[in-house]
Amino acid sequence: MPNLGLIVEDHRDTRERLVRLLGTAFEGIVVQAVDTLAAARTHIQPGLDIALLDIELPDGSGLSLIPELLAGAPGCRPVVMSTYGDDQHLFPALRAGAKGYLLKADPDARMIASLHQAAVGEAPLSPAIAQRILGFFAEGAKEKEDEVLSPRERETLILVAKGYKIPEVAAQLGIAQSTAQSFIKRIYQKLQISSRAEAAIEAARRGLVGTQL
Repeated sequence: MPNLGLIVEDHRDTRERLVRLLGTAFEGIVVQAVDTLAAARTHIQPGLDIALLDIELPDGSGLSLIPELLAGAPGCRPVVMSTYGDDQHLFPALRAGAKGYLLKADPDARMIASLHQAAVGEAPLSPAIAQRILGFFAEGAKEKEDEVLSPRERETLILVAKGYKIPEVAAQLGIAQSTAQSFIKRIYQKLQISSRAEAAIEAARRGLVGTQL
């Protein structure tokens, strides 16, 4: 269960709502809530578990903070919280390393369920975002259907989509960590993806895991 959270949101009402939702989702969590990138950077630390990020902030894009979070707080789950559900905001967020993408218009109950998903290593997506992504793949990425994954690569993709890290993938498959890392690299190259969130989406699109997005 997350013990330390960070919220980066410049609108006070939304910021207060997100603080409340994190507190409801994870009893006892300590939440730091700020309204700028500069303030957020002072709270990046190894113990940070989850970060909820707005995109448009007074001093830049919240997406620029994601690589810093992943480097300074390796166990952190950065989740984008946005009013935008279009490709121009969604796909850059996933490419930056976001572990989920939620719309601020989602009701509280749905938001809390999504936060629980993020905490256990899943990639939470608002229903409208999930539909947009699946539609994108159906319309524009049909050529990937012909990209053949070996049985071992399919098993690896399933584990990565479920949030398993390299040592856990290796243990599950009974292979060396270097071999697991090689499988993951090859899968990312074949499917032209670059994050676990995209791996989860691709695995769901191929019917390898459930579509609980």
